[in-house]
Amino acid sequence: MKTRGASLAVLFVLGLNGAVFAVPSDTEDLPPKPTQTSTECPDGKAWDKESNRCIDIKSDLFDDDDRFLAARELAYAGRLTASVQALDAIREQDRPHVLTYRGFLARKAGDWPQAEKYYLAALAADPDSLMTRSYMGMGLFERGDKVGAIDQLREIRSRGGRGGWPERALLMAMRAGGKTSY
Repeated sequence: MKTRGASLAVLFVLGLNGAVFAVPSDTEDLPPKPTQTSTECPDGKAWDKESNRCIDIKSDLFDDDDRFLAARELAYAGRLTASVQALDAIREQDRPHVLTYRGFLARKAGDWPQAEKYYLAALAADPDSLMTRSYMGMGLFERGDKVGAIDQLREIRSRGGRGGWPERALLMAMRAGGKTSY
C-alpha cells in the first residue's frame, strides 16, 4: 500500500498538470481539503478547473477517479446527498474505494446492515483497504462492538497503517465515544 502512495507522490512531484489520475491510497495522511466542489457547487455538480465553473458530475470531462475524489470531499464536508450523486456517476461501482464510501454513506444514514454489506464487499476485494477497516471500525464502535472496533484497529496496524490517517481517524472516533462526523 505504501508503494501506491509513494507513486502518487512521485507523479505529483513530476508536475502533472490537471487532476491526479489515480485514486488516493489508504496511506493518505489527511482528509481532503475543501475546494469549490464542496464550497460552491450545488448537488450533482463538481468544479471543473478548465472551465472554472461547476459542471454536472456525470459530464465526460470527469473520469471515475475525479468523481470519487469529489464524492470523498463532499462526504467529508457533510454533503452526503451530493456525495451519493458523485458515487452514482462512477461507472465501475465494484471498486473497493467506491464500496467503502457507499458503506460510509449507508452508516451515516443509519443503515448499519447495508453499511456492513458494503464494507465486507470492499474488504473481500481488497483486504488491505485500511480506510475501509477504519470506517468499519467506527461503525462497530458506534454500535457498541468495542471488541470488533479494536480488531479493525489491530488489522490496520498489522497491515502497515500505524500512524496513518485510517488509524488516527479510528482512534479519534473511539476517543470521542463513536461521535464523529465521518
